[in-house]
Amino acid sequence: MTDRTPRRLLVLLLGFTAVSTLGVTTGSSVFQEQPSRHDVTINSRKYEFSPARIEIRQDDVLRVTLVAEDIPHSFTIDEYRIAKRAVPGRPLTFEFRADKPGSFTYYCNLTLDDGCREMRGELVVVAR
Repeated sequence: MTDRTPRRLLVLLLGFTAVSTLGVTTGSSVFQEQPSRHDVTINSRKYEFSPARIEIRQDDVLRVTLVAEDIPHSFTIDEYRIAKRAVPGRPLTFEFRADKPGSFTYYCNLTLDDGCREMRGELVVVAR
């Protein structure tokens, strides 16, 4: 052995440690899927949302365009503290990060018409 052997071992050990902390392993992949952005247009009309179900992955960004086709409607998700309102002829666009996994009801919280209280949809956020 030469006096360089301990130094080489140290370099190898440091290199292995750096690779391990980056999530690179031999024989298996530890890379995780990156969050992405999804655009959805939700049409609201007496007394329904279309689509009535949206599914995305946790940490994805959801960009929503809310279109009220007949009377004013809202898009409300209590767990995400979202309450947005659109009026006919003026679509509203907003976005949020879906950082909580689970199934969440979205609904119209306006009281202009009794049927608004029946408008329901479902946001499904699949855990990563």
